[in-house]
Formats: sequence, structure tokens, C-alpha cells
Amino acid sequence: MTSRPNRRTRFPLTLRSSPVAWEQQRPTWREARPAVIDSALKRAQARASGNWFVIGASRDVPERTPWGRTVGGRELVVWRDDRGEVVAGPGACPHLGAPLKDSPVRCGTLVCHWHGLHLDGKGFPGWEPLPVHDDGVLVWVRLDAVGAEPPLDRPVVPARPAPASAVTAVYTGAGACEPEDIVANRLDPWHGAWFHPYSFVDLRVVDSPDEGEADASDAFVVEVSFKLTSRLVVPVRAAFTAPEPRTVVMHIVDGEGQDSVVETHATPLTPPGHAQPRTAVVEAVIATSGRPGFSVARHAAGALRPVMRAAAGRLWRDDLAYAERRWQLRSRGQLPY
Repeated sequence: MTSRPNRRTRFPLTLRSSPVAWEQQRPTWREARPAVIDSALKRAQARASGNWFVIGASRDVPERTPWGRTVGGRELVVWRDDRGEVVAGPGACPHLGAPLKDSPVRCGTLVCHWHGLHLDGKGFPGWEPLPVHDDGVLVWVRLDAVGAEPPLDRPVVPARPAPASAVTAVYTGAGACEPEDIVANRLDPWHGAWFHPYSFVDLRVVDSPDEGEADASDAFVVEVSFKLTSRLVVPVRAAFTAPEPRTVVMHIVDGEGQDSVVETHATPLTPPGHAQPRTAVVEAVIATSGRPGFSVARHAAGALRPVMRAAAGRLWRDDLAYAERRWQLRSRGQLPY
């Protein structure tokens, strides 16, 4: 991958000379070769995950209320103990199967609301905690029976900006597809300006892996402008990589917000091979900037997060439809490649 001079200037915005009608932009279908996308997808699927699955945002796990999640058909409950550490385990009470997500937490101990059984996260006959990892942005749980890989002590967490210098927001959605359909969508950067014209313009893929390539530079490099108005845009260069089977990372390598990342994690909600699969998309935006004024954005993070989540939700409204369509065709053996 070749680097370019840094385009971060005093004024990060660019005024386009004249808007191009949607139907008159440069077609990308010749470049978006199915074999290249499929080959990148297969390489991602061959990488180790260590059986770790993202279940949601770290800030979504409260201190006094448990959190229910389903991963791979397994009912889970998540809460924080008396030290503020995340605990995860089976979601059914080992006594009579009560839904633990509906029970309160008192001084870090989960108290079943059916009969008062106390779970302090250290284990109980018929109930054992699961390995869990809180990276400060996302919470991961290790499910060896679902992942069926050799386990890793820690998940494969992509390199990120330092939390103290970033603004983070996490969007969660779900669709009727499998994780590979989510990942395949993200490994097709060519669709951006066509499918999301309200957000992206002037997209050009400047580097992509060859079919079957599997070296350290296994990345799709894109030059694209984030659209603010029909003429006012923010141009950046970004690289898309897949560090493990259910994760795709967009890393801004040049331009405004350099070093910011967008992590897209696909977590299966239903068991493998389910006739009607559902997959959660957990997308973390970790935004940073070297501009002095970015400190204002960090102080206003609470107000910015809903806006950032809304922007991600708008994109995923379309991209989940893309992924669902891909699964429908794939499940019927009708993919055109």
C-alpha cells in the first residue's frame, strides 16, 4: 500500500465544483469483482477469533441492572460486580430456569427474582461464568461451544486511538442473515456512493487485494468524500481490513480524522445453520482528530453520540437489506457467482 501526503489542512472541508447526478457518477460494477470480494471473505473466515463474540457497548452494561443477550442461540446474562467488572454467564437460573435478565443486582450480586438465589459471578452448581472481556468500548464473551475453534485468552481487538483522545459511539442493529453476509457487505467498498448517496460521493477504490492474495497488506484502500451538502464534502483515504471472521475495520489513514476507526462486528443470534438466521451488527465508531478544537467534541461526547448512532443506523438500514438479500440468494443457491 502506498502512502500519500497528509491532506489534513487548516480547513478540512472541500467545495466540489459541481454536483454530479447520481446516475451520472462513474460505474463501479466492473471493478467490484465478485471473486475478489469472495476471496477476501474466505480469508477473513479462515482467521482465528478464539471463539470471542461482541455482545454490545461497554457503556450499555449498567451497575444495578443485568443485561440480557442471545449469541449463537445461547441465552446470556451480563452485569457488573461490586468492583465494576463485567460478569457474563448463562441467562437461565440454575434453580428453576428463571430469566436472570429480569432480576436485580444488589452490591454486585445478581439476585434471582423468583426465589432469591444469589449469583456473585464466581460460579454456582449448574451455573458457571463465561470468559468475558471489556475493552472499554465493547464487551466480548467467549463461547467455545458456538465458535468451535481453539480458544484465545483475549479477543482480536483492532488497534484504536487512545480512549482519552477519542469520541466513541456504538450502534446495534439486527437482520435476517448470517455473519458472513454482514462481512461480505463491508468487504465491498465499491457500493458506497451508489447505495449511500446521502453520505458518500467521489468514491474510488485505489487498492484492493488480488484474488487469492493473503499477505499482510490484505486491505481495500478507498478515497471517498463524506457528504455534508451537495457541494461541501470531507475527503479522506480509508483502508478496510478483516482481522477475524466476524469483524471488518475501516481505518482512516489520511485526511480529516486520521487514525479514527469504524469497527463492524457481526454476532450470530441464532445457532449455526439455523433455517431463519439472525445476526446482530455492533458498530463502534472511535473518532479522533489532531485539531486543537477536537477537545470541544470530546467534552460534548454525550450530545454527539446519539447523532453518530443515528448516522450509522441510516447506513445500516440499507446495508442490512443488502446483507439480507445476499443471504436469501445464497440460501437458495442463486448467488450469481
